Amino acid sequence: MSDKKSVRLNKLVKEFNVSIDRIYSFLERKGIEDLKPNTKVSHDIYMDLLGEFDSEKKAKLSAELLSKEKELAKAEEIIKQQEAEEKAQKETEEQVKLPAKDKIIKVKTIKKELEIFGKVDVESKKAIKVKPEKPKVVVDTPKQEEPKKVDGIIKATADKLRGVKVTGETIDLAQFKNSENTEKKKRVRIVKAKVDPKKFKKAVKPVKKTVEISPEEAQKRVRETLAKLQGKGGKKSSVKNRKDKRQAHRDVADVESQAKAAGDQTIKIAEFATASELAVLMDVAVTEIVTTCMSLGMMVSMNQRLDAETIQMLVEDFGFKVEFVGADVQESIEEIVDTENQLETRAPIITIMGHVDHGKTSLMDYIRETNVIAGESGGITQHIGAYEVTLKNGKQISFLDTPGHEAFTAMRARGAKVTDIVVVVVAADDRVMPQTKEAISHAQAAGVPIIFAINKIDKPTADIEKIKGELAEMNLLVEDWGGKYQSQDISAKVGTGVPEILDKIILEAEMLDLKANPNRNAQGTVIEASLDKGKGYLSTLLVQKGTLNVGDYVLAGSYSGKVKALLDERGEKRNNAGPSTPVVLLGLDGAPTAGDEFHVIENEQEAKKIASRRAQLQREQSIRTQKHLTLDEIGRRIALGGFQEINVIIKGDVDGSIEALSDTLQQLSTEEIKVNIIQKAVGQISESDVMLAAASDAIIIGFQVRPSLNARKLAEAEQIDIRLYSIIYKAIEELKMAMEGMLRPDVEEKIVCNIEIRETFKISKIGTIAGCMVLDGSLTRQTGVRLIRDGVVVYTGKLSSLKRFKDDVNEVKKGFECGMSIENFNDLKVGDIIEGYEEVEVKRVLK
Repeated sequence: MSDKKSVRLNKLVKEFNVSIDRIYSFLERKGIEDLKPNTKVSHDIYMDLLGEFDSEKKAKLSAELLSKEKELAKAEEIIKQQEAEEKAQKETEEQVKLPAKDKIIKVKTIKKELEIFGKVDVESKKAIKVKPEKPKVVVDTPKQEEPKKVDGIIKATADKLRGVKVTGETIDLAQFKNSENTEKKKRVRIVKAKVDPKKFKKAVKPVKKTVEISPEEAQKRVRETLAKLQGKGGKKSSVKNRKDKRQAHRDVADVESQAKAAGDQTIKIAEFATASELAVLMDVAVTEIVTTCMSLGMMVSMNQRLDAETIQMLVEDFGFKVEFVGADVQESIEEIVDTENQLETRAPIITIMGHVDHGKTSLMDYIRETNVIAGESGGITQHIGAYEVTLKNGKQISFLDTPGHEAFTAMRARGAKVTDIVVVVVAADDRVMPQTKEAISHAQAAGVPIIFAINKIDKPTADIEKIKGELAEMNLLVEDWGGKYQSQDISAKVGTGVPEILDKIILEAEMLDLKANPNRNAQGTVIEASLDKGKGYLSTLLVQKGTLNVGDYVLAGSYSGKVKALLDERGEKRNNAGPSTPVVLLGLDGAPTAGDEFHVIENEQEAKKIASRRAQLQREQSIRTQKHLTLDEIGRRIALGGFQEINVIIKGDVDGSIEALSDTLQQLSTEEIKVNIIQKAVGQISESDVMLAAASDAIIIGFQVRPSLNARKLAEAEQIDIRLYSIIYKAIEELKMAMEGMLRPDVEEKIVCNIEIRETFKISKIGTIAGCMVLDGSLTRQTGVRLIRDGVVVYTGKLSSLKRFKDDVNEVKKGFECGMSIENFNDLKVGDIIEGYEEVEVKRVLK
């Protein structure tokens, strides 16, 4: 860390090779609190940590160096071994080739011997000249001393070269050479020496197992091997050919198995898949995905959608390869690159974020001079609002108002993704809440400038400096405290400080120098989607590039359509929408997912084709991520004993709220109770929803929508439970209470009395009777008892009899004496303590 930039704690964990808990404890001793894995620390704190954990860091570095040295030594040893093998192979090959050359050289020396013993025929001189070539093979044999054997060997080699030139005129010497034929076959030991290096080479091959075979190379090798099989064997024997063919078939099988194994490690997934879908495809627990993301400095939930870069990083971390199935569809949309002279200044896009009830929408109300809160249930924002505001100086600003409730994490992430500047609203009479921190982390992840608006300063309990101090603890210093972040004290209710914060927004936008090309086909992001009973599907879009006109063909996610009308946030019609303009579009054939990109396509047929292909990919993705019931899962459910499922169908007014509700409900799942979202869609509760609920034994949750008349009658006939809500946390709370009622209660022991044995009596045929005194509580016949001797539990069981004097009784209270016997136990002694207990069922609560 040579430069003085801040560093996240999860990176320091890897650098210092210590647990994050040790870093937490050290920083807490320094007075730093509210620590998380993705918390950034300054250079000074880093130096303190370096001083504390310097020994661990050095130990890690030395271990890494040692392992690298071992790897290098091992590699050098393998290289030396391979070089030695190659050298040995070359020497053996040269030894095999040398005898052939020696044959010609030593012919002359043996010629004299042949002249001495050559009393056969004068006519066979030429044959004798050819025969001397064969003794060269014999030169290597230790039996050269006997001349007769030399003759025999000469003719043996003559047989070997028979197929080349020799005609076999020396019939007279055949008698002497028949006995030598066996020795000639043994002589072929040189060939064995030739085979040994190859066998040795095969033993070394496993070292090169790290080589990965691509599908193309695998096919190429298969073709080459098949070509060898189809080719002629040349001079090889039929046995050798059969052996080669068997080996070749084995090679083909190995190559195909390796290629198949490589293919199994590749997962096919669409971009922006959820963490749970990714976990199913990789066959790992979703908690491992979340933990890995945390170690990488990203806070994700199991139903949060991940971008392509994050998916690539996670998949590689688990040892898989990824293939994005939607990539070909994305490539079919031509990306237009704008030149500098085509760009024009555009209005900034501002996202207002913060905790619920901290005054985000009130600030928007004052700026727009309207009352948006009056239209929101419970006074909390449950949709992303997109507005365009023209200031008194004529400048325009586009605002996105995001919900602050915990369930709307995905909406805030979308807001940060499409924005230029984030305004984080914090109530001065409260503190920096979890959703505020989450909003800040979304903005930081998107690399967007942040302006802090400290609201509710008109309240008597407001403490502005406390808020600034809490921000400073998060390493977010405002300008008043010598930092880089702009802040403004405001009161959204009376308007104090609002003009000043607008000026700061304009100033920040001018520094960013925001530009876009308005003279091109429009491109942007879907902010929200809904279904209107009279108009059809309405999609709130934010145009980022180009100009959207009425009559254009739009592609958004897996839906397409012609722009029939464009409406602003007040419902007034407009003919077009330029860069940085939020607009409501009428004309798509469905409700696209919030966060999808939209493009204007020149050809209607092309738009429908791409939309159809995307819809097909989504269906395939949903099929791939379906987890079927396995024997292991059945065994797990049997082991749990009381496993139950709740099937839910969600219908809502807008896509963003449906996504937030379904994500939150799925997070309620436990080991014993699982929440299955059977279907979620935008629109009114219809008869088909009720029929699906009847078939799958599900409940229907309607979020700010109502069932149709026929659907209500059908639900009554089928006894389907339809729950209607207008506030998201009420829906979550009711389902949570229903799940708690389905949980099996916990059984706990409650100590009800303590009894001391004062005397014991042994009675034949009955056993030992204890005379006791009840020290506290009350003892009944049904009470379980535990015999304690010298502080150790000796026996646990039940009473077989309970008497006072001679009468059987059901209960003995504190201070009274009684006689008792314990079932199947007689080892009672004076002074023992008997503890009475009852098992009580306690209602369980979802954690």
